[in-house]
Amino acid sequence: MTYRVRNIFVAVGLAVVAALLTTFYVANYKRHVRQAESTVTVYVAKKDIPAGTPGTELAKHGWLSPADVAQRTVVPGAISNPDQVARLVSTQTVYTGEQITLRRFASNAQLGIRSQLRGPLRAISLPGSFDQLLAGTLKDGDHVDVIANLRTGSCNTCFATRDVVQNLLVLHAPPSGASTKGTGTTSTSAVLAVSDRREAQKVFFAAQNAAGWTLQLRPVTNVTQPPIDVEGTASMFKDGVTPANLRHYTGAGK
Repeated sequence: MTYRVRNIFVAVGLAVVAALLTTFYVANYKRHVRQAESTVTVYVAKKDIPAGTPGTELAKHGWLSPADVAQRTVVPGAISNPDQVARLVSTQTVYTGEQITLRRFASNAQLGIRSQLRGPLRAISLPGSFDQLLAGTLKDGDHVDVIANLRTGSCNTCFATRDVVQNLLVLHAPPSGASTKGTGTTSTSAVLAVSDRREAQKVFFAAQNAAGWTLQLRPVTNVTQPPIDVEGTASMFKDGVTPANLRHYTGAGK
């Protein structure tokens, strides 16, 4: 084989390789374009979904709608089935027409007490002593009343005791007093859920101004709701006492 013939074969071979590479590139490009232009089904919001909305509410109220979109426009984490967010809670507002993506949702464990705050519910931290907050007895999910001893006049003995608020949900109970007193601390705190502004204000006022206050643990089942009463010096002396006994110990009627 002459030098010239060998060069011709090499040139032909290179041309064939170039043609094959070009064909492969074009075919791959066409496949990529077709894939990018193919549509997939995702779910979009039919209305604005506010933060804090449970995923179960989305399907229940028909707030999700399937939509066929080009694959290249699919948002990362977009869902293809409402069940993917059924046990999650939205952490950001999802606006009408937006694709529902897992990046806008989190589990209750990830949200902590935030997952329990909806509508008028707010969380308030109540600092106090171990005894006031029933440390070691109180558990997350319990319900409590707040009882306070409040001044009723300008005299040193002008006080009365009453329930300030009732049936507050304990979002986060204080740690056991036995496990924390050894650290040198003398106080702890509990996080309570209050249903409106007035409850928050009453709890805060009692904590800041009462001569004394405490939490009262409510039963888990068969709860009754007695009327709110006010106890002061007069009622403490009179309740259940005969007039004769009252006159004997207080001098009343002399």
